[in-house]
Amino acid sequence: MKFVITRDVYYQLRHQLSQVLHRDFHSNHSLYRFRKGDGYTIRSLYFDTLEDRDYWEKIDGVEIRRKCRLRTYMNDPSFCVLELKKKQGQYQQKTSYRLTRAQGERLIQGDYSLLLELNHPFLLECYQMMTQHVYRPKSVVTYEREAFVAKENKIRVTFDQMIRGTESNFDIFSDQLTEIPFFDPYYVVLEVKYRGFLLQYIKDLLVGLEKQQLSVSKYCFSRKVSKHFLF
Repeated sequence: MKFVITRDVYYQLRHQLSQVLHRDFHSNHSLYRFRKGDGYTIRSLYFDTLEDRDYWEKIDGVEIRRKCRLRTYMNDPSFCVLELKKKQGQYQQKTSYRLTRAQGERLIQGDYSLLLELNHPFLLECYQMMTQHVYRPKSVVTYEREAFVAKENKIRVTFDQMIRGTESNFDIFSDQLTEIPFFDPYYVVLEVKYRGFLLQYIKDLLVGLEKQQLSVSKYCFSRKVSKHFLF
């Protein structure tokens, strides 16, 4: 479930969740933080086809769709994670594989043969998809995240803010990447992830947010320059 909430609601929910949930691994092991607190920086490079199939399927509300990205955590840019998200309606599945920085840089340069060399079933699936449909890097998205987890049912609650990015430079490992904001800083994206069912005490904290529930796509936000301006 995804919600767009105001900053005052964010402060309230963050305080309440901190009383009943634990902060996630990256919060506890972050080498530096974007401000006082326990947040950390996430940066993702999104791939799409030459005709932007994944973008338009999201915009058009296609029931079954996918999204491919290369993600790194800026507190430790020595590694990255290749992720493939498959979504059908409100249900989604995410599969990931950890790569070294050098391997990630090969993918950024379009060297997908790496996926064959590693010979892993998931990577072979990615190779088939990315070569058959001619996937290319399209945009970078960076944001600050605070995350809380519950051991029961792998429940995960995240707050994402200061969402920014670029469509012109795909070096996700750079600490000097020039990015522009593309989301109102007054708002925060709240996401609740769980398997099968959500515990009642967490449901109770979310009462009243139903009207704010939206289908939010950071990737689509990141394409606003090339998709909404004519050159």
